Amino acid sequence: MRFSKFITNLERKQMLNLLSTGKRIDGRDLYSYREIKIETNVIERAEGSARVYLGDTDVLAGVKIDVGEPFPDVPNEGVLTVNAELVPFASPAFEPGPPDENAIELARVVDRGIRESKAIDLAKLCIIPGKKVFVVYIDIYVLNHGGNLIDASALAALAALLNTKMYNYELVGEELKILAGYQPLPVKNYPIAVTFGKVSDYIILDPSLDEEQIMDARLTITIDKDKRICAIQKGIGGYFTLQQVRDIAKIASEKSEELRKLVLSECK
Repeated sequence: MRFSKFITNLERKQMLNLLSTGKRIDGRDLYSYREIKIETNVIERAEGSARVYLGDTDVLAGVKIDVGEPFPDVPNEGVLTVNAELVPFASPAFEPGPPDENAIELARVVDRGIRESKAIDLAKLCIIPGKKVFVVYIDIYVLNHGGNLIDASALAALAALLNTKMYNYELVGEELKILAGYQPLPVKNYPIAVTFGKVSDYIILDPSLDEEQIMDARLTITIDKDKRICAIQKGIGGYFTLQQVRDIAKIASEKSEELRKLVLSECK
């Protein structure tokens, strides 16, 4: 997932020179995030919603819950589906039309982290086994692309899920009857995606848009609340050594704790 922005050789050299001193063009060290701000309840008609600002990156996530049929291989579980839209005004590189490979990759990485961490207790979303379940739709909208869409989108999706309210209901025969009041979505895990870029021989956390243009490779590791790796996604054509992956996994575990505390504190 890389979007073209013209970077001159002089700018590239300046960024590399700074990295050699342990600094970056925005003043951060190699393993620091940009400022993060989280807002919840930002979409009135959604069951849950959140907006995340990660530096210049601005991402909105909304959750809708509907009733549908389960998948045949898991008849006793609800359904999760994640979609991502790269809104054209968010970047000159974004074009209107159906989701391209970048939007598809973004949605799949967020989906995988939520799904593989068992973040939602899908068994509790079963209404009638094999016939009727709740379907959780997570829609992600990139409103401004300032780099590292994956981490911002994963944070927004998690915050939106924690913010989601389901209506109370009862079954009358096989008919669903809506009752007064709401209940929280059964969220039991809190996956955090942590993304690194490789620029020459340097590893950096939370790459900005300018840094993404000179990256040789990207690696995202999603960590659950028990510090287990539940998803890994490599992007761009370069490589990471085994030792670099080990170092990245250790840093990702530490950073995920910080981000998880931030999300949980904002979603109380």
